[in-house]
Amino acid sequence: MAARRADTAGMSLPPGFLEELRARVPLSRVVGRKVTWDNRKSRPGKGDMWAPCPFHQERTASFHVDDAKGFYYCFGCHAKGDAISFLRETANLGFMEAVAELAREAGMAMPAADPKAAERADRRTVLAGAMEAAVRFYRMQLSTARATAAREYLAGRGLDAAALERFEIGYAPGDRQALLAHLRGAGIEDSVMIEAGLVARPDDGAPYDRFRDRILFPIRDPRGRCIALGGRALSALAQAKYLNSPETPLFDKGRCLYNHGPARAAVGGGAALVVAEGYMDVIALARAGFEGAVAPLGTAITEHQLRMMWQMAPEPVIALDGDTAGLRAAQRLIDLALPLIEAGQGLRFALMPAGQDPDDVLRSGGPAAMAALLERARPMAELLWERETEGKVLDSPERRAALDKALRATLRRITDPTIRAHYAEDFRTRRSALLAPAPRPLPPQGASGAGRGGAGFRQGRRLIASAPLAATRSSLLARPAGELAGHRLREAVMLAALLSHPGLVAEFEDDLEHLEVVVPEHEALRLALLRSPADQTEAGGSPQAPGEGAAGAIAERLMTTPGVCDSPIVRPGCPAETVRKSLRDAFARHRALRSLPRVLAEAESDIAGLADEGLTWRLAEAAGAVHAPAGGLEDDVSDLGEDTAALRRRLAEAASIRKPRRG
Repeated sequence: MAARRADTAGMSLPPGFLEELRARVPLSRVVGRKVTWDNRKSRPGKGDMWAPCPFHQERTASFHVDDAKGFYYCFGCHAKGDAISFLRETANLGFMEAVAELAREAGMAMPAADPKAAERADRRTVLAGAMEAAVRFYRMQLSTARATAAREYLAGRGLDAAALERFEIGYAPGDRQALLAHLRGAGIEDSVMIEAGLVARPDDGAPYDRFRDRILFPIRDPRGRCIALGGRALSALAQAKYLNSPETPLFDKGRCLYNHGPARAAVGGGAALVVAEGYMDVIALARAGFEGAVAPLGTAITEHQLRMMWQMAPEPVIALDGDTAGLRAAQRLIDLALPLIEAGQGLRFALMPAGQDPDDVLRSGGPAAMAALLERARPMAELLWERETEGKVLDSPERRAALDKALRATLRRITDPTIRAHYAEDFRTRRSALLAPAPRPLPPQGASGAGRGGAGFRQGRRLIASAPLAATRSSLLARPAGELAGHRLREAVMLAALLSHPGLVAEFEDDLEHLEVVVPEHEALRLALLRSPADQTEAGGSPQAPGEGAAGAIAERLMTTPGVCDSPIVRPGCPAETVRKSLRDAFARHRALRSLPRVLAEAESDIAGLADEGLTWRLAEAAGAVHAPAGGLEDDVSDLGEDTAALRRRLAEAASIRKPRRG
């Protein structure tokens, strides 16, 4: 009854409005404000959530929310509905009030009242009836003599009678007015056929069938109504290989997906959501057991289609042809998705072998080959990195700086700060691996130092390492790299300086993104600074308030902490150039000293398998980090409590270790 009332009340809303509203606001978010989820039964990654029912008193989690389908159901009291009905029941709202509440949360404007909406809804019902009549006609035509070529083509693609029936595949005769005459005989007016996109009328001629000599694929909305047709030409002389229905009151191709309803049901049952490029790919995937297959309709994936996919599954797998066009399509989709991704909501890409589409893969390798490709689907970050680095020679500071600039521009497009931080870390790791200096070559076989007394000796092509020396194990590599007090104070002064000089935040944005904080509560302050207004271009001004809440309280405490507030660069009157230089040096030193324990730990773990030259290079790098210039900030805060001299002595001790001479 609630669903019937909702449908009736929604007649005054434009078509697709409620579906887009439900797609933008997951049901679990609405329900989650009223219930406590059972973490043992719930699977947040799949949108499968369980809780005690909010409509009757109980202790067991019998209330089920399915984000993919957009419905809830209680196995105790049998309450069921969608986000709108849930708001109506729990907040005592009318239908339009509940819709308005969801629209505010989704950032959508409520459409103006339209007294003719009911009339338009009735018209859509008439159009849908004409579409169903056309589907029946085209299905019958597939069994006639003139459809012989169509049946042979479909058989060659491996489609049997069951597949033709399941996907309602039909055939449009080559006659100019075959469908027109049939529908006229069924009492359907020409104006209805034209508005439904079945028939075209030139300005100065008689109407004619839009689809002629084509294999036809009905396109249905999630509720199962036929809203459009897709036609594949049989003649090589046809102007377009594929032809879709035009935009109609029923059909907006940027807001629809082929096989949407069946795929949504399959994904709700645990199937993976696989996004292919065309009808035949979807049909082949579904018949091979990949029931959660969908495809856009003759156009690049739109933002609305992307949100529809995320409503079904948090991480759709995009299956693209293994050619240049497929890679370009992947990159376009990544650019579209970057500002929209959230925690647990992204994309993966399964690229087919060169020259093949999913149908080709299934025909040559079967479901196992496709399953392997889907299992190896690549994350967005990997494809982004390849786009920025593939084919580029990074042999100069200018070229490496250009890479850094491109990566920063990509990161700025990610609106979610947590996701942006993780992408920055991923890029940093890949960049370090790409630009790491090559290890020095090992001595040739038989050269001095190849005996048993050295770091190792060769047997054939294999290097056998001897055990590390006792002197090495007792060196700095086996001891902590020092206390963290200096790190904490330096970090606090850097953040406080940026708070006092907000105009410098944009200049040090990259440093902030890569800053590994020592004090956990400083992370909230770091993120607040990254979210600060981008139009602050001049240094100076009053201290920056990073908003209300935790970050604001942390900033207030920081600006009154002894040793921080009395630092010269924290004072608002300090010259901008002095602050800039001190911060630049401080960030560099902070990175070097924060990475020192990791460098030493890596060297220690690798010592048993490294040649003497490799170990020496590692220790030299670590020593260089500690000897890096401190800059003005260290002078301002009196070395920040670090015993730099002791660190240098201990590193010198480690770096001076040499293996016994070989031979």
